[in-house]
Amino acid sequence: MDKIKILVVDDHPMVLEGMRSMLIQIDFVTVAGTVSNAYAAMEHIKLTPPDIVITDINMPEISGIELTLKIKKEFPAIKIIAMSTFKERSYISQMIQNGAAGYLVKSASKEEIEEAILSVYEGKLYMSLDINLSVAEKQEINNVPVLSSREKEVLQLIADGMTNPQIATKLFISLHTVDSHRKNLLTKFNVNNTASLIRLAAKYDLV
Repeated sequence: MDKIKILVVDDHPMVLEGMRSMLIQIDFVTVAGTVSNAYAAMEHIKLTPPDIVITDINMPEISGIELTLKIKKEFPAIKIIAMSTFKERSYISQMIQNGAAGYLVKSASKEEIEEAILSVYEGKLYMSLDINLSVAEKQEINNVPVLSSREKEVLQLIADGMTNPQIATKLFISLHTVDSHRKNLLTKFNVNNTASLIRLAAKYDLV
C-alpha cells in the first residue's frame, strides 16, 4: 500500500524530533513534515495535505483542540490523532468531539504509535493504552455526539438557562432556527427534555 503521510504538530522541538525519529522507523509511514504551531500546520496542510495529523493538545495561541476543529472543517478527509501528557477525560472528549479519531500519550511506545496510526487510517477510534478507561467509558466517549459550532453555542446558552427568544436575540438568529437547533440537540443526544440534555452534555464535558 502507499505510505501513510503524517504531519506532526508540537511546540516542543524535542518532542518533534522524538516523534520524527520514531515515525521514520515505521516502514508504512512517511513523515510529511513537523511544525511547531497551528498556523504552520494549516499552511503545510494547504500545500501538501497529509493522511494523518498527530497534534499536541496543549499549545500556545491555538490549542490542538481548536486546530482539530479547523482541520476537520476545511479538510474533513484528514484523520487526527491527539497527543498529550494529560490524561483527563475532558481533553479526550473535547478532541473526539472536534473530530479527532485517536488519542496518544507522549510516552507511547513505537508499537502503540503504529497501532494508533493503522487504526485511525482504517477509520477506527484509537485510545492510548495508558489511559485508564474501561471498555464502557471508551464506548461512551465514542458515543459523544458531534455538534456544529452553532449547536455548541445554543447548547451552552440553554445550559445558562436562557429561553429560546433570549438565545435568538443574543445570536441574531430567528426563533425558528433556535427551535430547530434545540430539536437537533435533543435528537443527537437521544433525550426528550432539556434537563436530560444538559445532564448528558455536562457528563460529556460539553457545557
